[in-house]
Amino acid sequence: MGIEIAISVSREETRVAVLDGGVVTDLFGDRAKHKDFVGNIYKGKVAKVLPGMQAAFVDIGLEKAAFMHVSDLSEDAEPSDLLVEAEEDDKDADMLRPKRQSAKPIEELLTEGQELMVQISKGPIGTKGPRVTTYVSLPGRYLVFMPNVEHIGVSRRIARDEERARLKDIMRRVRRPGCGYIVRTVSEGVKEDELKSDVDFLHVLWQDILTNREKLGAPALLHTDLSLSFRVVRDLFGKKVDRLWIDSRREYEAIRDFVQRFSPEQTSRIHFYDKDESLFDHLGVEQEISRAMSRKVWLKSGGYLVIDHTEAMTVIDVNTGRFVGKRDQEETILRNNLEAAKEVAYQMKLRGIGGIIIVDFIDMEREKNRDKVYHALVDAMASDKARTRISRISDLGLIEISRERVREDLLRSLSEPCHYCEGRGYTKSPTTVAYEIFRDIRKIAESGECQRIVIGAHPTVADLLQDEERQGVETLERDCSAKIIVTPDAQLHLEQYDLVAL
Repeated sequence: MGIEIAISVSREETRVAVLDGGVVTDLFGDRAKHKDFVGNIYKGKVAKVLPGMQAAFVDIGLEKAAFMHVSDLSEDAEPSDLLVEAEEDDKDADMLRPKRQSAKPIEELLTEGQELMVQISKGPIGTKGPRVTTYVSLPGRYLVFMPNVEHIGVSRRIARDEERARLKDIMRRVRRPGCGYIVRTVSEGVKEDELKSDVDFLHVLWQDILTNREKLGAPALLHTDLSLSFRVVRDLFGKKVDRLWIDSRREYEAIRDFVQRFSPEQTSRIHFYDKDESLFDHLGVEQEISRAMSRKVWLKSGGYLVIDHTEAMTVIDVNTGRFVGKRDQEETILRNNLEAAKEVAYQMKLRGIGGIIIVDFIDMEREKNRDKVYHALVDAMASDKARTRISRISDLGLIEISRERVREDLLRSLSEPCHYCEGRGYTKSPTTVAYEIFRDIRKIAESGECQRIVIGAHPTVADLLQDEERQGVETLERDCSAKIIVTPDAQLHLEQYDLVAL
């Protein structure tokens, strides 16, 4: 079983899963009410300049203003004189990162109310708005177009030197003067006329964007990328994909027409799914999504991971669980850690976890075993497109990982903080609430005379007061010379209660 792509389309959302050998390796989603804005190009207006952060907020017409750091700003650039950054696949991407000609602070480059063209490079995450850049890039089927950059790059995933040289020679002939291009991985083996067609298409698209810039006032949307389904076909549906499944007849026909125009030889691998069982259930994707939403992830050996998200970082704890091994303890721990290293890499990619990640492996005494686990994690993350940095295992068994935030992680996009516990992940125990009630009753009794005290509490707390803590209630009645009445109220939160002195 090779690589498969599954596209599930409904009125409210589109979901995409990439499977390799039946294992889900990537998940993407786009909801009608929460569109993915990454790649969209806007004519924006500077709303605020922040010298202390060397950044600015740009109004692009969305609910939240976009954030732009000074490193994302081309110095002295007019809207039509924009530079762009290469796609991640390009081995020369770092060369294309624009080098600032001087160290001017942002307050000398931007003023409030100034208009400029920007592209969303990262979508909104949590409470943060999108991040934008003036270095614009336009992806096509075979190329990434970079206005005003004199560079031709080839995806590092095209390994053969002779093929890289062939593609560069073609691009030197068909390129537009003053423009740059990155040749994408799917271009391997394609003919010159196909690359030229992509060059012409992207040039016309760029001219349309510039025309819109002149006609529209800020803030305004100048260009929107393709829908999720078509982006997946454009970016992922290459020669290595065995099958593309689509469960919507309308989307299936549209994608077949799209592929027929650009790669007619690939249309035979596009399949319409029309069985009663849902596509994601049939391929086991729903089960994998549920697993990716779980705090605890079981390993095949019987060990497990515990994944916790904090404000500053994600912490992954490795445990042996039911795995007891067959030899000595060190060997058992090593085997568990090696299996956990592969699962950690898989879960980070599947869940889209970014930022700082701390992995707490089980302590190993031997240095060579710690090196084995470190290299196993590095190897497992080698195919990850997101930029990562991995530290060696410390004496405490910890590995620090920095992973680029490519998109909002799965947990944030599919869930929200618990309203009941206010995101803490726990509530006070019924006993703790009962003892708080006792303390408040004593305060009421000290402040003045009362004949009756009525307690309204959650049924769980009320049952506790009337059963296990009944003796404590009777003691308070004697001490306070007041009758205490407990009434359950299902409308109250577990931690809430009402006290009325009569």
